[in-house]
Amino acid sequence: MDKYDCQRLFIRVAQLGSFTAAAENLNLTQSAVSKRIAWLEHRIGFSLFHRNSRQVNLTSQGKEYLSYCDKLLDEMSYTESRLKEELNQVSGELSLSLPSAMATTLLAKPISQFMQLHPLLKINISVNDRLVDLIETNTDIAVRVSQLADSNYKARFLFNNRAILVASAEYLTHQAKITIPSDLAQQRCLSYSLSALSNTWQLTDNHQQVSKVNVNSAFSSDSAEMLLAMAKMGQGITALPSWMVEPALANQELQQVLPAYSAANLPMYAVYKASEYQTQRVRAFIDYLVAYFTDKFTD
Repeated sequence: MDKYDCQRLFIRVAQLGSFTAAAENLNLTQSAVSKRIAWLEHRIGFSLFHRNSRQVNLTSQGKEYLSYCDKLLDEMSYTESRLKEELNQVSGELSLSLPSAMATTLLAKPISQFMQLHPLLKINISVNDRLVDLIETNTDIAVRVSQLADSNYKARFLFNNRAILVASAEYLTHQAKITIPSDLAQQRCLSYSLSALSNTWQLTDNHQQVSKVNVNSAFSSDSAEMLLAMAKMGQGITALPSWMVEPALANQELQQVLPAYSAANLPMYAVYKASEYQTQRVRAFIDYLVAYFTDKFTD
């Protein structure tokens, strides 16, 4: 038997003062009511009613327990309503895990706009380039290049993260001319260490022909910002998202290498926990990001 159902039945019997009246009110048999009250009394270890042939009266323990059950079930009802309401409105706390390179450059603006639309929402952000365990860390959404090996996760596509090759003019001045992908094998390269094959670069030309080059990784880091800084200081060639290097290309801190090729076209996703009852704040934020990046990256 369910204890909470029996407690609700106990409250109704106490209100009506009769097992028979409670049975009729709840469309139960009198025997079923008696059995459930007896089960509850056995479970809690004391009698709730004085019984006679005509009526039932609360024992002293029963009166105190009735007050407790009233408060308990009211609190349960309130909590259930509040939690259900969270499924239908954008409020509460939203926990995000974001890549370091994107956090301020690409994601700060849509996050700020979303918060302005939903002032009851609180957002907590962890900047981390590794795919965290969403369940273990209690994270609602992670923005990542996702393979979705974990069946506990779902994902929504945001945009394609096109990477290009860049280096400083200072570095390129002292190197042989780079005209084809295989020339990279003789260069100092700055690699992203979280890539599955950080020393093997895959380049795609305008005709979608793919070339793979084993590069000399003179420097590696799990931080895209660090790779950008090292490239600006003339340490070698790196592959970074086009949106990330646009300012440095515009002010000529960097130059594009092999402009007919892209180093990668990595799809970015909003990754979230698979749940039948997803909160509205999670659904609404993912929908907002999808719409924002669809508009931003649509030519």
